Amino acid sequence: MDVIDLFREKGTVDELGLGTIRDAIADRLFPGTSTVMSRARYYLLVPWTYRSLEARQVPATEFARRARNAELALIPVIAESDDREGNIGRRARFALKRLPSSIYWAGLRVWGIRNGNAPQADYHRSIDALYRRAKVQRSRSEARDVEHDDFERDSWHGTLPAAPANFPRECSLRLRDVDAEFLAHRVCTAKGTRNSLLAELVHRRVPWDEEGHIWQHPDAASWRADLCEIVHHARMFSEIMHGAVLLYNHLLMGLLGKESVFTGDFDEWADLMEDREAAYGCWNKSRFWEIVREQNPRLGARATTFAESWWDMVAKGGARRICDSNVAHRLVKEREVQLKGKLARLANLSARERWNQNSGTGQLDYRWGITQTLLKDIFDGLPQVDDPNGNTTHAPS
Repeated sequence: MDVIDLFREKGTVDELGLGTIRDAIADRLFPGTSTVMSRARYYLLVPWTYRSLEARQVPATEFARRARNAELALIPVIAESDDREGNIGRRARFALKRLPSSIYWAGLRVWGIRNGNAPQADYHRSIDALYRRAKVQRSRSEARDVEHDDFERDSWHGTLPAAPANFPRECSLRLRDVDAEFLAHRVCTAKGTRNSLLAELVHRRVPWDEEGHIWQHPDAASWRADLCEIVHHARMFSEIMHGAVLLYNHLLMGLLGKESVFTGDFDEWADLMEDREAAYGCWNKSRFWEIVREQNPRLGARATTFAESWWDMVAKGGARRICDSNVAHRLVKEREVQLKGKLARLANLSARERWNQNSGTGQLDYRWGITQTLLKDIFDGLPQVDDPNGNTTHAPS
């Protein structure tokens, strides 16, 4: 379902199999996020919904169904609230396939809001065991059964704010100050997030919601050295591989006998490559792969081979000539065939004819777009104070 949702998201379509590399970098920078997330308050709405069911000790046989119904019931409630932008399911309503709990389940664990590593379906099936353990009130210092440790502790972090008294009869996506403080604290202290750029940004509490890439952030030069290094490599990979994505779309338009609308974009990319030729000449590509593999040790060899072949071609042949290079055309075509087989558009006429001309031509942003939304939600919910210069800012963490 994660993969399917990614392919539906504008700008995230992964026609050339760069997603595993992109996501490894994104998980280092912004852990616990996903492109299909919408608002930060779902990090709380999901546990509040589950806690309510747990408090009533809904049995395992009923838990998944009751949880789904409770989540669906929130959709019209949020729709009537004063902050409803990003309401998941506002169109599908009760036909919604992907529930917020499914979208946020992994992120809840990474941010340290949900205890244990159990998949959502396993959690539902094992809820009765959780009730039994809660009943005997084991001490946290008591030795745990390692095999079943996922359900040995409380389900949710001990400082999770209580839901508003009128929840779920009333619900908006605006964070209260107590909600925002909790999420900020979790991001800055949870094991899965505390060393990330996400935590650095939350700790500084300086909003920046302008369009652009993370390496354009006005505070970028002052971040920790290890974070600056990752952002540097993320930028290099995003910029140079953007040409391959543009070429893919350009080739498809040509094969369909249509005038390419990507020529101008490709020229801009070639200009960028020429302007940054010196930077690419000293790019430590070995270190880039080390960073990626630290996050994803199972990175496939085919993805790395394709990327390195593209890099070599840009360095040796010149970016501006690649658009007309048969070698470059063959490289991109073979990569798509490698990924999709007979469904590859560059090799299959019927597949091309079904193309909706939306293969995602945006530059890789490593989930910075959704991260900006989550940060804005948190910062908007934090208490504000006036600094000595009379400017209003967020209270320091």
